[in-house]
Amino acid sequence: MTQTTDVLIIGAGPAGLMAAEIIAEAGRSVLVVDAMPSAGRKFLLAGRGGLNLTHSEGVDDFLARYRGAQPHITPLIEAFSPLDLIDWCEGLGQPTFTGTSGRVFPKSFKTSPLLRAWLQRLTGLGVRFAFRHRWTGWNSQGQAMFSTPVGEQVIESRASLLALGGASWPRMGSDGGWVGIFEREGVTVTPLKPSNMGLNIAWSDILRNRFAGEPIKRAALTHDGVTIRGEAIVSERGLEGGAVYALSAPIRDAVMAHGSTTITIDLRPDLPLALIEEKLRQPRAKASASTFLHRAAGLAPIGIALMREACGGPLPVDAKALAALVKAVPLTVRGIEGIERAISTAGGVAFEGLTPHLMIRAKPGVFVAGEMLDWEAPTGGYLLQAGFASAVAAAHGIIGFLGHDDGSSPDQ
Repeated sequence: MTQTTDVLIIGAGPAGLMAAEIIAEAGRSVLVVDAMPSAGRKFLLAGRGGLNLTHSEGVDDFLARYRGAQPHITPLIEAFSPLDLIDWCEGLGQPTFTGTSGRVFPKSFKTSPLLRAWLQRLTGLGVRFAFRHRWTGWNSQGQAMFSTPVGEQVIESRASLLALGGASWPRMGSDGGWVGIFEREGVTVTPLKPSNMGLNIAWSDILRNRFAGEPIKRAALTHDGVTIRGEAIVSERGLEGGAVYALSAPIRDAVMAHGSTTITIDLRPDLPLALIEEKLRQPRAKASASTFLHRAAGLAPIGIALMREACGGPLPVDAKALAALVKAVPLTVRGIEGIERAISTAGGVAFEGLTPHLMIRAKPGVFVAGEMLDWEAPTGGYLLQAGFASAVAAAHGIIGFLGHDDGSSPDQ
C-alpha cells in the first residue's frame, strides 16, 4: 500500500509537530507518522515534573550552553528565540511564567493542556496523522518504508523531515534505531552518547540504604575547575539532579577517557571557609560529631554522611581540616548511567553534511531536526528550545525546497 503527501514528517514529538504546523500553514499537505500509538509521548513524559520550555537568561549565556555545537545552533535560535517560543505557547492559550531560576514554564505547569491545544490546531490546519508506523528506511525509489500492524507500507512525498529523537527514551520511541539506516546511506553520524545522566559512585551499604532518594540541597558541585550551584539527589547508584546534569558532559568525557574522575561538593557554598572554620572551633562539650556539625555548621544528616563516606572512617578532629572537608567533599565517579537511563543524547547527524536549513546534502529533499542533530545542552529549557528552533529552520527549508520547480533547495 502506498500513500502520498507533499511533506512526510517522521516523528510526532515537539520538533515534528512544530515543523508540521509551519508547513501546513504554508498550504502544503502534511502527514505525520510515528511508531508510538499517539503523538507527543516523550513530550508528555518530559513535562511530568513541570514543562520547562526555555530559559530567560541573556542570549550570550543562553547560546554558550550548547556544548560543541554553538556555531550551528546560534543561527537557529536567533531565528526562533526563547521569546518566539513563549509567544507561540501563549498563542495556544497557555500563558507562561518565569521561575526564580530563570526557567520558563506554562502557568498550568503541565504538558497535556498545551499538547491538546496544539493537536487541535494541527488538525484544523489539515495535518494528518498515522501511528504505529515504524520507519525502516528508504526503498530503491527513495520512498519511505514503514512497518505497521497491517504490514509493510510505503509513503511517497515530495519532501520529508525526520525528527526521531536520540536514544535516551527507548520506551517512548526514541531508541536510536535510525542511526544504522543513516550510516548505510552514507550520512555521517557522530556516535550517540548519554547526556544529562546520573553518575555512578560506589556508595557504602550504610549510605545507600539510609540515604538513597535524599536531596543534597543548596550545594555546589565542582569538576575540573567548573562549579555549579544547585541540588543533587543521592541515588542507589550515585548522584542525580540538576546540578549533576549541568556537569555531566565533561564528567562523562573524563570517565570515558580515564576510567574515573573526582568531583567535590561544597555543602555550605553560602559561607566562606574561614567562617566555617571559626564556627567549628567552638567547644563540642559532649556532643557527638553529627550533633556538633549540625549545630555549628548547619549541616543536614546527608551532608555529614557524605563527609564520612569521603573519609572512609572517622571525621577529622582538627577544625581547619574539618572545615576544608565541608567546603570540598571529594567523591570518585567510576561510571555514568547508560544512554537508556539518560535524559537526553549527545551526538547525532553531523552538521557538516547538512545545509543551513538542515537538509541532508547527500539526500535532497530529506531534512532532519531535534535531538537527531549533533548538539548537546543541559536541562533547564535548552533542550526543547533547540528542538523547536531546529524544526522551524527545517520547516522553512522544506517550504523553500518545494517552491523550486527544479527540485533544488535555495541553500543547497
